[in-house]
Parts: sequence; structure tokens; C-alpha cells
Amino acid sequence: MSDRPANTVSDPYVQSPPWWQRHADRVWAAGVGALTVLLTVISFPPVDIPEFAYGFAVPAIYWAYRRPSFRLYAGTLCAAQAVAWTMLLWWLHPVTWAGLFLIGPFIGAWVGLWYLAVWWAMPRLAGRPVLLRIVGLFGLAGGWVILEWLRTWFLSGFPWLPLAASQWQRTALLQIAAFTGAYGVSFILIFFNLGFATSAWRLYTSTARGLLRRSPEFSVALLVLGFGTMLPMTEAFNRAPFSRKLADVAFVQPYIPQEVKWDPARGPLILDTLEKATLVAAVNEPDFILWPEATTPWAVRGDARTRAWIESLTVRAQRPLVLGSIAIENQGRPGETWYNGVFVVAPDLGLQTAYYAKRHLVPFGEYVPLRFLLGWLSKVVPVGDDDFTRGSSAAPLLVPVRHGSLAVGPLICYEDIFPALARADVRNGADFLFVATNNAWYGEGGMAYQHAAHSVLRAVETRRPVLRCGNGGWSGWIDEFGVIRGVLTDDRGSVYFRGVKTLPVKRDARWIGRTSFYVEHGDWFVAVCAGLAGLGFLMLKVGPPAAAEVEAE
Repeated sequence: MSDRPANTVSDPYVQSPPWWQRHADRVWAAGVGALTVLLTVISFPPVDIPEFAYGFAVPAIYWAYRRPSFRLYAGTLCAAQAVAWTMLLWWLHPVTWAGLFLIGPFIGAWVGLWYLAVWWAMPRLAGRPVLLRIVGLFGLAGGWVILEWLRTWFLSGFPWLPLAASQWQRTALLQIAAFTGAYGVSFILIFFNLGFATSAWRLYTSTARGLLRRSPEFSVALLVLGFGTMLPMTEAFNRAPFSRKLADVAFVQPYIPQEVKWDPARGPLILDTLEKATLVAAVNEPDFILWPEATTPWAVRGDARTRAWIESLTVRAQRPLVLGSIAIENQGRPGETWYNGVFVVAPDLGLQTAYYAKRHLVPFGEYVPLRFLLGWLSKVVPVGDDDFTRGSSAAPLLVPVRHGSLAVGPLICYEDIFPALARADVRNGADFLFVATNNAWYGEGGMAYQHAAHSVLRAVETRRPVLRCGNGGWSGWIDEFGVIRGVLTDDRGSVYFRGVKTLPVKRDARWIGRTSFYVEHGDWFVAVCAGLAGLGFLMLKVGPPAAAEVEAE
């Protein structure tokens, strides 16, 4: 007699579900995680397919509607973002592996916080009245902006690659940044992701037919996209009649290898390279010549021989020079301080007394944070025995040119990723922004392109041309509307090379003497987004309960 209970008799004609149904949660996690990594990475430089920024978050948003467990959803999305950001920041590895595997996962976890809000909100939106659902999506989009903004201020600040940077070569959407800052571009992109995912969920779950299956949220997303694209574009059309010559500018890109740059024994060779390149640039009779960050092997202010050499070079070239170098104040005395600076040298006036000192230093590169605890650590940059000192002034530098003088708003290294610094330069009267950088630290990966994307955002926000000069690329200029007008490339089309080039830089006459709404009013849109995030949360907590969705909405 069999011991099998009567209710467990097996039926040979009933097949067990396929493995993907039995492990549906894991399949969803694997698929969403892989798609999130892929779509995030390819939206940004150097892969640079910006159209995917309109849908990179859709798989994760859609999955949230299915109510996965919190642990599975949070683990999957935080891990996916950690992988994606480690890949995006892979260019860090020539300098610091430890930094790469700390910063990448940290930013990934930071971005992952937004997906936790998605996990909480999306199931609560299903079945709610249309207006409440739309307000909820606005709140989630506002939350994304708040997280981007907070990255500017926490842990010394590293607001690298906001979502808006994915559009650096698609200038139509960028124009809203002149009013809202780059945060407005990020808001529109993430709101479109939310509307897209909502539409996909409705198409999958709705039993209605025809137009009744439409998603009101997606319709609103299209309206937001259209408003953000078309309204500020009126000024961007028919610009030719307003184009005015600013200056002919020579860019010197010396491409000094980092293992050579900081070796005192190679200093004379570096000076010889700079001298030859500068004299070649002077042949085209530019209005002035640009050098990148920390170009000279010795301090131009603090080393008498370096100062004499560079003043002699400008006399021979008969052109003003704007360069990055080091300033040493109170040298050899108590209170000696070192600054990473930008200087102006004119043929008739020599080295100008006024110079720009970098305002936002690189942690562990130019100073050791919390030195009273971490004093045993040393800086990555082998210059000076102590930390660099932070500058505080946003006063522009004056460069003499044929028709008078131009006010330069300097930004050094990665300072162009901070909108507030560029705003301060323009509010103080800068005619254009000059980014002096040394991206050669990071090899020939994607760093130079990612960095240049931020300069595009600053150009649109401030309505000022941005001139960039890098030791090893990306060098060129961007107009007030974020259009890349000239880039230094070699015969292979690469930005990584040693060379010089003179480019005619122009301005839109309508913006001479004017500043943008964003320059005048700052991060007002961030405050609006904070209000939207708070309103969305409150309405989901206290609003009408979910009910069966009305198909004829």
C-alpha cells in the first residue's frame, strides 16, 4: 500500500512551469540590472548616444510597478548604478585605483537613492486620479534634481556628469539651462523617462482599446519636452546677423607626459617645448595665446628665472599670453602659501600683478582634507611640500588686445563642473570663460570628453563663450548656445596630441553686457524641485486611495 497522500497524486500530462517563470524575480532583476548599466553608460561620453538618456531609467521604473521586494529592487539598482558609474569613471584608474573603486560605487549608491523613491512611489500611483499621478511624477523628477544638486556640496563636491551632460552635443534641449541651469535639462529628461515607463505599463495592463489606452502622464511628458525645447530656442535661430568677432585665439596644447611634467631635471626640455609651440602660434598673429593648467615646471610667480623667461618669450612673440602656473607668496618666510593660478603676461607690461587663484581644490590632489586626522597621507600632485591654498576671488583678468581689453573669467582643472563658480565669474563682468586644465593625468580614455561636456553646460547657463585649453585635450571653444565651434584635433581626428591652432572666437552681440536669468537668480529651480518633491510625497501619503483604474480617463 502506498504512503503517498491522495491529494499529491502526480499528473504525467501536467508540465512544470519553465525555469524563467519559476525564477521570475531573479530574471527581472538580471534584465533590469543589465539594461540599466548599459543604457546609463552609453548615454554619456565617450560612447555618447544621448538619445538613450530619454529611456535609460525606464526598465527600473517599469519594474517598480510590479512590486518586487525592497531588498531585491534596492540591491539590483544600487549594484547596477555602482557598476555603471565605475565604468563611466574608469579614466580614474591611471591615477588611483582606490579612488575609482570608492567614488564609482559611492556615486552609484547616491543615484540609487532615487530608485528607492521610485520603488516606493510607482505602485502607490497605480489607480490614483490622473492629477495625483502627474503630481507624483513631477515630485520624482524634482527628487532627481535635488540629488544632483546635493552632489555639488557633499564630501567636497563632485557633481560629475549630471544627466544634462548627456546632451552636450544636442543643443536644442540645452537652451532651457539659461533659465534653470543644467538642472532643468536633467528634470525634463528624467520626467520623460517616467512618462515613458508609465505609458508602457498602461499599454501592458489596460484592457481598453484605441485612444483610451493612451497615458495622460506620457502626454504631459511630451508637453514638458516640447516646452523645454521650443520656448528658449527662439533666440538660437537666425544668429548670423548678431555674430561679432571677439578675438583670434591661439591654443597651445603641449601634451607633456605626467611622468616628465613633475621631474625637475626635465624642466628645460618642457620650457623648450613651450617656447617652440608659442612662437609657432604667434606666426598667425592671434590676439592672445592660451596655455593650459600648471604649464611651467617652476612657479611663474615666485621663481625669478621662470618669470624672466616667460616675459622674454611674450616680447619675442609680441602677443599676450594667458597661462596656468603656480604662485608662491611669502616665499621662504613664515606663512608661505602656494596657489594654483592663471596669469596674464603682456609684451609691454610683463607679468600682471593680479592673477586668479583656484577656488575649488581637488581633495588628495592639491590638499589633504581633514589633515589633522589624515596628516600621514600625501597629495597626488608632487608640487610643494604642503597643501595648496584656496583662492576666494572671482574677479576677471584683463587681457590687452588690439581693440582694448577683454575680461577673462578663469576656471582651473575641474572648476567648470561647478555652476556657481562660472556664475560668479560672469556676475563680476567676464566677457568669456577660460578653462585651463591638465587632463593628461588620465590617459586617452573618456575623461577629456566628459569634462568638455560640462563646459558646454556652463556656456549655455551663462550665455558666455567658453575657451578650453588642455595639456592633452580637449582644447577648443564653445559659443553662448553650447555649440562647439572649434576643436584641436590631429590628422587622425584625435584630441590627444601636441600641437597649436588659432581659432576665430565670436560673440552674439545680443548678449554683450547682458547676463542670463540663471546667472542673475541662481538655483531657484532647485527650490522649485524641492517643493515638487515634497508635494508629491504628501499627496501620495494623504491623497485619495488607489481604486480600480477608470479606462475612459
